[in-house]
Amino acid sequence: MSRSPRPAAARTTREPDLLALDRQVCFALAVASRNVIGLYKPLLEPLGLTHPQYLVMLALWEESPLKVSELADRLSLEPATLSPLLKRLEVAGMLTRGRDPHDERALAITLTTKGRRARRQAERIPPAIMARLGMGLPELEALRDGLTRLIDAAASEAPLG
Repeated sequence: MSRSPRPAAARTTREPDLLALDRQVCFALAVASRNVIGLYKPLLEPLGLTHPQYLVMLALWEESPLKVSELADRLSLEPATLSPLLKRLEVAGMLTRGRDPHDERALAITLTTKGRRARRQAERIPPAIMARLGMGLPELEALRDGLTRLIDAAASEAPLG
């Protein structure tokens, strides 16, 4: 009785299978992103924030006011994507949107008192995430730095292939 050859994916070769799912950077990033962002949900619920809204607030806690275009750049988002987030945060009383006093054509985003106070509550989030992940600040900073290099490389204008 003759045996049929094993499928190519099951063959033992010296070359790694570059199409194996568990070897894909994109797969690892997608799963890690989904899982880590999911950890934030119960921590953000008391603040009334979604994860994308939290990212907006993080940027504004560093600097407020910011023009919408500056905020979009900081978050790597298109202004049109950012606009609905800002509207919901304004309705929640976290920020105001108004004309930039230095450039009447630009819309400026400013934290309200409620938005500034929310920062105190949010200060418990990073330690809770570190504890849940079982990773210290140096390890997470190294991971972030590696991901930042990856983001920069992926965003570069160099042609593929």
